[in-house]
Amino acid sequence: MRRVVFNQKGGVGKSSITCNLAAVSAQQGYRTLVVDLDAQANTTHYLTGLLGDDVPVGMADYFKQLLSSGPFSKKATAQVHETQFENLHIITASPELAELQPKLEAKHKINKLRKLLENLSKDYERIYIDTPPALNFYTVSALIASDRCLIPFDCDSFSRQALYSLLHELEDLKEDHNEGLEVEGIVVNQFQPRASLPQQLLDELVAEDLPVLPIHLSSSVKMRESHQLCKPLIYLDPRHKLTQQFVALHDHLEAGA
Repeated sequence: MRRVVFNQKGGVGKSSITCNLAAVSAQQGYRTLVVDLDAQANTTHYLTGLLGDDVPVGMADYFKQLLSSGPFSKKATAQVHETQFENLHIITASPELAELQPKLEAKHKINKLRKLLENLSKDYERIYIDTPPALNFYTVSALIASDRCLIPFDCDSFSRQALYSLLHELEDLKEDHNEGLEVEGIVVNQFQPRASLPQQLLDELVAEDLPVLPIHLSSSVKMRESHQLCKPLIYLDPRHKLTQQFVALHDHLEAGA
C-alpha cells in the first residue's frame, strides 16, 4: 500500500500526519517506509533528528542518478535508512530537490518514482509519501506512484476554497496518469471542537458529500513538543488524546484498505 499525503496549501500538517501515521503503522508491526519529497525536509528532520550535511543521501541522490543515466549506466537506486524506531525506515529529502526539479521536468522523468516504489513495495508493507505544498513535479510523481491519497484540511475558509480546486485537479490527474488512485479522505487537522466556525465548515463539507474522514485530529501543544524532540507521538506519549486520534485514524484507514 502506497499512500501520499498532499495539499497545495502549506501549514496544514502534511509532515505531521505522514510521520505519525507511519509511526503508528510501524509500531503495529507493519514494515513501513517514509519517502520525503519536500525540499524543506521537515519529515526527514522529524524522523532522524538530523539537519544539513548530517542528513544521509536520499531522494536528491536518486534523482541525480536519473539525470546522469545513459544507455550503459547502472540502474538508479535510492538509499533507504533506518530510523531509531523499529520497522520504520526513510528515504530522506534535502534542499537540493528544489534545484533538481526543473531539470527533471525537462527530462520527462515523471514516471520514475512509481517504478522505484513498486520495487520497494516488495520489501515494505506500507509506504507513506510526504510532498511539497504545490502541484509540482515531485507531487505529481507521488500521485502517479500511489494507491491512496490523504488530504489534510485545517478548517478555515481559505483551506476550503483550496480544497475544491485540489479535488478537481486530482480528478484530472487520475484520468490522465493514474486511474487506480483513490482519494482516501480528507483529514481534519488542528480541530477545535468548541469553536463554532470549524464545526460549521466541517458540517458543510459533510453535507456536500465530500470524503471527510470521521476521526478528527485535535490542536495540541503536544505536537510541537513531538516535533522538537523528533519523536512521533506514539513513542512520545502513547496515551495522549492526539496520539489516540492518530491510532484511530490509522486503524480506520487500515480497515478500508
